[in-house]
Amino acid sequence: MGRTEKHEGVTTFEEMAEVVARLGIVPLASLIPEHPSVNGLTLAENWHTDTELDPWGWRVRFPGEGLAGYGKFIKKKAILVSREWLPAYLAAAGPQQSMIDRYESGLATREALSLLEIVRANEGIETRELRSMADMKAKEKKTAFDNAVTELQGSLDIVISGVKQRVNADGEPNGWNSTSYETTGHWMKEADIQPFAGSREEAIAWLRSRMEAAWAPEAVAWINKALGWK
Repeated sequence: MGRTEKHEGVTTFEEMAEVVARLGIVPLASLIPEHPSVNGLTLAENWHTDTELDPWGWRVRFPGEGLAGYGKFIKKKAILVSREWLPAYLAAAGPQQSMIDRYESGLATREALSLLEIVRANEGIETRELRSMADMKAKEKKTAFDNAVTELQGSLDIVISGVKQRVNADGEPNGWNSTSYETTGHWMKEADIQPFAGSREEAIAWLRSRMEAAWAPEAVAWINKALGWK
């Protein structure tokens, strides 16, 4: 049986890194029953302050420092998966077919297929450039673009690898930061993370054993149902 740990408030990135390493999977906002989230563990007044204590900035420090994969992995919600758990999570929840096979079987959209090909050829590409290269800069194509990017994260084909500051012609900061994407395999290779060696069933068993040791039973039951693990 799992256990519910008492999680104190988190103030620093290092403290949050310990939580992510211990629990393996931590959503940015409340999602999993009886399970901590970055938002729930931190002080509201520290968010969006652009300081070292700003949890909004931590979300890209994790992939930037190779400590956790980050993306909208579960139910279109942003999730951190620790570097130790990510190989098993990818094997357990990632695609069992190639993108082209999924597309031809009706399991992936044309937009997702197109965007993945572009990301593969331009690892670390930022949102604006990706929209431009996909010919999806038009306002009426924004929803389709956003949906395809979310689809690729949910299937674990890509991860959010960081953000890039938009600059003007003089090299000065100008406008909002832009999200960057990499294929999951490329990010893992760059972070020196080896793929899981076993089967999907073995990966699920690996994850369950660790979840049951550190998670509340309600959280384990929820994620089993959410990811369709039997």
